[in-house]
This record gives sequence, C-alpha cells and structure tokens, in this order.
Amino acid sequence: MRVIGIDPGTRLCGWGIVERVGSKLLHVAHGTFRLGSGELADRLVSLERELVEVLALHAPEASAIESLFFAKNAQSAAKLGHARGVAMMVLRRAGLQIGEYPPARVKSAVVGTGQAGKLQVSRVVSMMLGLSVMPEEDAADALAVAITHTSALGFAAALKRS
Repeated sequence: MRVIGIDPGTRLCGWGIVERVGSKLLHVAHGTFRLGSGELADRLVSLERELVEVLALHAPEASAIESLFFAKNAQSAAKLGHARGVAMMVLRRAGLQIGEYPPARVKSAVVGTGQAGKLQVSRVVSMMLGLSVMPEEDAADALAVAITHTSALGFAAALKRS
C-alpha cells in the first residue's frame, strides 16, 4: 500500500510518500512545495498544479492530510483551510480516499507523545525510514502523516481479518 501524506500550508506545503510491503515500511519520496509569497489565489493554483504532478509521478493508493487545529490567528487558520481544501480536492479527483489526523495524533503515533517538536519528528521519521539526511520540517511532518495513515490502514485490515 502506497500512501501520500500532506502537511498543508499556503507558503510551504510538505508531502511525503511511504509504502508498506508486508511488515516493512519503505520511503518512496518526499518534498516541500515552495508556493512563494504572492497572492493567495496564485499560491493555491501552484499547490494544485504541483500536487497533481506528484500524484501522477508516484501513483499513491491512499492519502492522508493533517487536520486543522485551533489557531490563535483566525486569518491564518482560514488560509490554511484554503490550502487543505485544494489538497483534498486534488486527492479526491485522483480517486483517493483521504484520512485526516490532528497534529497531536500524528506526533503521538510517530514519536510517542503528542507534544513532540518538529525536530524530534524529523529525527524519528528519518530513523523509521532509514533516511541518511533528515527531511525538511514540512516534508517530515507529511511523512509522519503518511506513516500514521499506513499504520491505521494496517490496523483496520487486521481487524477485518479477525
């Protein structure tokens, strides 16, 4: 099962793809979309275009995205919601089911605590996937989302079999 994880953002948007082969978790690819600082609508168009390219290149079978958290700044939360909406639209148009996970659940699933910092997430993700270079924070977060979803899918499949 190949899963893409998305850490949405309107300036930087992380993505990461992992694949489960038997009981082994493999790194496929990851990156960060650098959407610039222009008008929000232009950045959202860039996000759509770049995510379509990644999906075409790597053909994931499932997807997951970090859900919204309560932000102190309503305007920032609204912009983040726009980025999530564009990403979710692209994922659904590609025929993918979408898992949604709050940041604390992702951190807890990968690191063991929902209070983990970004550097800690990057380190653990790197170790789990055998990466020689730590990914950028947004890409590491996206890989963590994909890992979380892969684990959830594995657990659901195990329940189905029993």
